[in-house]
Amino acid sequence: MRQVDNRKCILNLNDAPEAWTTRYRTIWISDIHLGTPGCQAERLLDFLRHHDSDRLYLVGDIIDGWQLKRRWYWTQAHNDVVQKVLRKVRKGTRVTYIAGNHDEAARQFLGLAFGGIEIQDEAVHTMADGRKFLVIHGDLYDAVVLYAKWLAIIGDHLYTFILKLNRWFNHIRAKLGFRYWSLSNYLKHKTKNAVNFMTKFEEAVAREARERGFQGVICGHIHKPQIKQIDGVTYCNDGDWVESLSALVETYEGELKIIEWLRDPPANTAATEEIARTA
Repeated sequence: MRQVDNRKCILNLNDAPEAWTTRYRTIWISDIHLGTPGCQAERLLDFLRHHDSDRLYLVGDIIDGWQLKRRWYWTQAHNDVVQKVLRKVRKGTRVTYIAGNHDEAARQFLGLAFGGIEIQDEAVHTMADGRKFLVIHGDLYDAVVLYAKWLAIIGDHLYTFILKLNRWFNHIRAKLGFRYWSLSNYLKHKTKNAVNFMTKFEEAVAREARERGFQGVICGHIHKPQIKQIDGVTYCNDGDWVESLSALVETYEGELKIIEWLRDPPANTAATEEIARTA
């Protein structure tokens, strides 16, 4: 396994404002949470405009049914994300939707296709080099979601509140000329219980893949982008589009990379920054 590569590729869009597109063999994105104020739909839409793929996996929590039940929130940008994905289908991208816990209603449509998008509970992806990867959202390996949903819902309320604080905080940072920074990510990574939970989750997901004979696993759910080896299994988490603004991609050579899309909103085309971590 190659070491994590934190090199930054700075692309000046003044040279070619919207002309460039990168194509990959496969793209995985999850935890978009359309239907919530915390969803970074504009940045995701910008990412999708600049990245195409033969296959696109939507790895759960794409639409946040929990939030929409409490209060309807749906902006034009959220609608534009849906339309952009459907356009990719029409242009030949094979799109698979893996149901998560926030969009668990999709599980009643497993095996069906809507607008060319296949609905599944899990998928098996064959890498360019022949390795088999299990693709799941990951909520079925979260004991809180499985056995204490009421506690998960309370946690979701608290998470929503932190994200609201985060929006105000970053509004002030933007006024001062600073880049986006995630308060909720900082709190999660500084809290021992949260770190322990994420570690146990990663180990449980990797163990499931290994016991079923897969060489790797790709998931979402915990909003922590990661590529690493766990007991001989390649564990990948594609992150989210609330905090990390990240996607997992597979090149045509079979290399896996996490892309963190730190570009400013589309109204500002001065520059974009793409941090690639490879394995």
